[in-house]
Amino acid sequence: MTNSSFIVDLNEPPEDHCGKDALTDVFGWFLQILLAAVAFTCLILKRFCEPRYERRPWLIWFYDTSKQGLGALVIHLANVYLASRFQGDPCTWYIINFLLDSSVGLLIIWVGIRLSQYLARRKQWESINFGEYGKPPSVNVWLTQCVLYVLLMIIVKIFITLLIQLNFWDRVKDLILAPITNARVEAAVVMLIIPFFVNALMFWVTDNFLMRKTKHLRTAKDPSLLQRVKIRYRKIRKDKRDESESDILLSADEELLGANDPLQRLNIAT
Repeated sequence: MTNSSFIVDLNEPPEDHCGKDALTDVFGWFLQILLAAVAFTCLILKRFCEPRYERRPWLIWFYDTSKQGLGALVIHLANVYLASRFQGDPCTWYIINFLLDSSVGLLIIWVGIRLSQYLARRKQWESINFGEYGKPPSVNVWLTQCVLYVLLMIIVKIFITLLIQLNFWDRVKDLILAPITNARVEAAVVMLIIPFFVNALMFWVTDNFLMRKTKHLRTAKDPSLLQRVKIRYRKIRKDKRDESESDILLSADEELLGANDPLQRLNIAT
């Protein structure tokens, strides 16, 4: 990519592709708000999918997911701004940035969180141990982790922005949305449809990175799979043993009845 990549193209793009303000007009903001609502709903659904013995209280869940929400907001606004600064169709640049954030960026996030947790254990810096907020949960610890996570998102965005300077992406942008010939459809695909599926997966995975990993003892109400198998096996063995004992008793009764038959016939004959 040349140095003029950040210069806004003054020539009006074709009507069948996104204009330079397509991401920030009324329709664009509507799609962004709708995507945010759907993504937030996915995180709520994830909480209810957690096992009961691992399910986080609402306050801890809010602390975990709010960090991710702030980071996603920073990345999203940066992508919208950068897409409008690149030359050409902003929708193509937005989706390229988004897909790189969701793949390469996710790897950087994982490394950053693991490094932070390692330093927290090594240096006893409990405030940067993601998912741990103290007992009772501390707002200051949550704010510290929010700031740290946003800084991690900024690092991700800087790295992705440098990566996208490669000339390779000029060819990709000409192909990635070429089949779409309607500006509104293109905006919906870029801002809602593709991000919906990718964000659902990314938010789910990132939430697992951020949440506290706990090991709870299962109660009798929540037996493990192995325990349930053992209970079932014992029940089957008991049923078979009862059936065997019943068969033995029945056979003994039949033998006694069979032994009495000659006596009964003898009595009848006399």
